[in-house]
Amino acid sequence: MDSSIVAMDPLHHFDHEHPLYLVHLPQQLHHKNENADDEDEDEVEDEVEFVEEDRQCNLCKEQIWSFHLCCYSCKTCNYSLHKFCAELTDDLQNHPLHPGHPLYFYSSDDYEFKCHVCNLMQKSISKYICSTCDFRMDIICATLLEWKINHHSHPHQLERMSCPIVSSCVACGNKHQGVFFHCTTCPRFLINLECALLPTKLLIQNHTDGTFTHSHPLTLAYSVPNSEYEAKYYPKCRVCGGIFYSHLWIYKCDKCLYYAHVDCATSKREPFMSIFQTASLGKTYKNFKEDEHPNLLHCPFQDEGDNLLKRYMSNQHKLIGDSKQHGGEMLTHASHQHPLVLFDKQTPAGVSLHDPMKRSQLLCDGCVKPIMTVPFYVCCQYDDEQYCFVLHEWCAKLPAEVQEYVGHPEHTLFLLQKIPSKFFGVFECAVCELPSNGFAYGCIMCDFYVDINCAFIPKEITHDAHPNHLLSIVKLLKRCKACRYWTERWGFYCPTCDFYIHVECALLLPRVIKHKFDKHPLNLRYEPAENQTSEYFCEICEYQFTPWEWFYHCTTCAQSMHAACVPLILQCEQNTYVNSPKCVYKFLNVKFGGTLEIKDHPHCLAFVQGLESDGMCNQCRDRLQYNMIFKCLECEFALDFECASSSVI
Repeated sequence: MDSSIVAMDPLHHFDHEHPLYLVHLPQQLHHKNENADDEDEDEVEDEVEFVEEDRQCNLCKEQIWSFHLCCYSCKTCNYSLHKFCAELTDDLQNHPLHPGHPLYFYSSDDYEFKCHVCNLMQKSISKYICSTCDFRMDIICATLLEWKINHHSHPHQLERMSCPIVSSCVACGNKHQGVFFHCTTCPRFLINLECALLPTKLLIQNHTDGTFTHSHPLTLAYSVPNSEYEAKYYPKCRVCGGIFYSHLWIYKCDKCLYYAHVDCATSKREPFMSIFQTASLGKTYKNFKEDEHPNLLHCPFQDEGDNLLKRYMSNQHKLIGDSKQHGGEMLTHASHQHPLVLFDKQTPAGVSLHDPMKRSQLLCDGCVKPIMTVPFYVCCQYDDEQYCFVLHEWCAKLPAEVQEYVGHPEHTLFLLQKIPSKFFGVFECAVCELPSNGFAYGCIMCDFYVDINCAFIPKEITHDAHPNHLLSIVKLLKRCKACRYWTERWGFYCPTCDFYIHVECALLLPRVIKHKFDKHPLNLRYEPAENQTSEYFCEICEYQFTPWEWFYHCTTCAQSMHAACVPLILQCEQNTYVNSPKCVYKFLNVKFGGTLEIKDHPHCLAFVQGLESDGMCNQCRDRLQYNMIFKCLECEFALDFECASSSVI
């Protein structure tokens, strides 16, 4: 930004051979409410931002800033002076800091001396000396009374302190060593030079990424009112994840729920925290090399039709994709009493592919994941009015065992179509801790079982929520960044950034999902959506939620849904998410269907998810909603899962 040189009589300074001319320093204006709507433009108030000039005062060696308003500069050579430095005379009479004797100017040299005002050893800086009492004062202290700032954060004028100190700053709350400005009226108001010169607007770079994913500039705010803080769901700093204090300065976006500490927003200490004024000033890099991780899994998966098991089996040399199989091929599988038929070009009559938009649900009996494309296997004796047994092609050809499993390395895990000791085949996976009635890999002697997706968990992954850094499989007691739930569980962890997500949050939430409540695809969000500051309500359960947990969002319709509510396809009831500590739908790995005969009831009971209308269990009187239940479709009779297991004929 060009400075303007005022055409007026030049100043002939005693310490410089050329004439000096007065220069008005540029004052960069910003709107206080730049994000306001157009109709409010008349009420917008301008705010001055302090701009660093590309020049230094040749006498005091201090930087020249725009808050100095003007300076003197030489047109012939690169020589500049603060206005108050330039106006000093070669001798000072009755200076406030040494009123008794005259002081005489000495140009800067290599001689080191101690300033008797600030008690600092100085070198290469101009000074004043009293010949009577050998009093020495550097030129910074000589002009100390001129170092004043009118700062928007405070109603009173701020003055520079006489010497560098170590103190807490009221702006950022941290301790600093160096130059401070203070208020003579409010003695506890101290801000360090770095905070005093913070830009009013800046762009912030996302963690571990070289691009600016937040498109709006952040505005410097000098406090956060408690009412605003509460209304914004008690936001956390987007850089460090820490909490805010209402009396400290922050950077925020008025168009989005985006907040950052001032020191986090301007920190260049770590590559993943680098903040730049423009996109061309820097770039971050991966902490790993792609060629050293040829089979690295990149999460999240694109949609419901993709999953870990499919990826793993597709990488095996023997079968998926390369096998020359034909429709109609018969397969005898240990998991089912009837032969299975392969359909590779079209679906059999009466069976529809999984399609949430058409309320059509088709789940594999092996992995309990949607079957969205051919080929797949179907029981040759299927009945379109009864429970249909189907398998993905890859689920029909799983290996018989898994050795040296990360969660149970001491024993081999064997493939089990049904776990004999588990009622109705339902078990809790030891890794994702979700109930499942699909195939499992297990160690019967240790009663250790995992669902077939979790059986092939890689040791390392990357995830869009924390790009360019490897996440390693660990078992830790930490708070998950996705669901915000604190527990000791298996998850993926980046020790450099202390970033942790549960296994199920990383692997079971696809990037894009479809739901009958929205005609557009819903995208997985890791943070509040841009251009939305209104409250977030789930379109399914209609409950308000905090956008700091992962959720699904349609930017076109501005609709949002709990990640745990989205998978509901065939039935939709309010309050589906209530009391859920996870982002993942509780029964994502359970295929409902099938019937059960029990004693003391004449009808068969259907295996379903409990709804509010199902009321209480007929045996224990506990509420059935949100639970796995067995329900009579002919009369008002239902049992919860535990009661039904003790009532089997």
